[in-house]
Amino acid sequence: MNPTLFHAPNSRSCAVRFLLEELGVPYDLHVLDLKKNEQRAPAYLAVNPMGKVPAIRHGDALVTELPAIFIYLADLFPDAGLAPGLTDPLRGPYLRWLAFYGSSFEPAIADRAMKREPAPPVLCPYGDYDTMLATLTARLRAGPYLLGERFSAADILWGNSLGWVTMFKLVPELPEIVAYRDRVNDRPAAHRAAQADAALAQAQAQG
Repeated sequence: MNPTLFHAPNSRSCAVRFLLEELGVPYDLHVLDLKKNEQRAPAYLAVNPMGKVPAIRHGDALVTELPAIFIYLADLFPDAGLAPGLTDPLRGPYLRWLAFYGSSFEPAIADRAMKREPAPPVLCPYGDYDTMLATLTARLRAGPYLLGERFSAADILWGNSLGWVTMFKLVPELPEIVAYRDRVNDRPAAHRAAQADAALAQAQAQG
């Protein structure tokens, strides 16, 4: 049974399309037009009450939240080798970086984008922006990937996101960030996903 990706071009769900291309598995798309607020229509709110993409449906399983989708899909197709197994020593670091993305990086970037002062450290999920970024860049300098020499689904999530946030100047284009971003996003699967989404975005703009 193919997983179905609830997807919109130029959104966070682009990372999941990249992941699916990298996994090399067939999948179905349920495309939403964000400019028409289709993500807020009752039909989609029944899928994700937050009104956000991505989401995936696979049989009876419905998964939202970007890190959870990555964990689910990479474990679902283990032959692709994008997720360390449960007994692999790299499983812990792999999960750490997927969780760090949602729990620390995204909230810090949201505050930076909105020019908001973060909450006091005792309440702030990421502590402070500089420490969050220093934690990430230290790992990238050790590279070439988040798990050292092993490329994983976590790199797809981070490489795709760093492409967006450096474009919008929410993260500085430090050498280690640029090298990592470009290394991940130069993969054939990334190009396939980007080209397909460019055509999809153009079709939505014309429609």
